[in-house]
Amino acid sequence: MTVAETWSEQSGVLVLPSGAMVRGRRVAATASPADFALLLAPGPEPAWPHRRIRWPDFWVPLDRADALDALRVALRRARDGERVEVACRGGVGRTGTALAALAILDGLPAERAVPWVRAGYHPKAVETPWQRRWLRHVT
Repeated sequence: MTVAETWSEQSGVLVLPSGAMVRGRRVAATASPADFALLLAPGPEPAWPHRRIRWPDFWVPLDRADALDALRVALRRARDGERVEVACRGGVGRTGTALAALAILDGLPAERAVPWVRAGYHPKAVETPWQRRWLRHVT
């Protein structure tokens, strides 16, 4: 079994419109190694390369430009076949919003991003109205 096959079978893994795969999870959850992680909350740091985005719980990133840059880096790495993950404290609101943003950056129309991430990742992903509004401006 290849690394991609093993990765694709894990809980929380989504296939983006381009076919790239990303995993969403809780920061504190035990997880198999990734090649790169976007961390959206304080908490334990994984042993693999990562980048932290300042993103308060139930809110949107504090620095929009930094968040979009980090999301673009994560998307580029996922498209290159790396195992990329996104994690926040609960693994739902911020993680779901970031996964939806990755899908938008990967070509999914913004108006389809919330239903898409809720269907494929978690039914309560993208928890707040301001997270949904933030997604309308992801480019």
